[in-house]
Amino acid sequence: MMQLDIQTNGFSITEGIRHYTTQRMQFALDRNDGQIIHARVSLADINGPRGGIDKRCQINLALVGQNNIVIEDTEADLYVAIDRASGRCERTLVRRLERLRQHSHDSATIKLADEE
Repeated sequence: MMQLDIQTNGFSITEGIRHYTTQRMQFALDRNDGQIIHARVSLADINGPRGGIDKRCQINLALVGQNNIVIEDTEADLYVAIDRASGRCERTLVRRLERLRQHSHDSATIKLADEE
């Protein structure tokens, strides 16, 4: 299982938020977690008690042999921000891995063609 670090800024994390964030990240990334070295989720309440669309979820994935993936979402509801950011993170990771597989497949095909 990937290493997951959850940080907060502007509020104290509750066990409910920690559990929800962990579950969403596992659901979103378990299929490809062999490619992930470390996942950091930063949750922030930007405006504090003033309210508004100010709950930010930033996810930073450190990948094996590749550039990090960084996704950020800001919403009025922290749970919605976590949902949206984790979903986008999953789609971005899948797209990147598919491109890598396609690239390595294309390279192997070119090498075979050169050898003939």
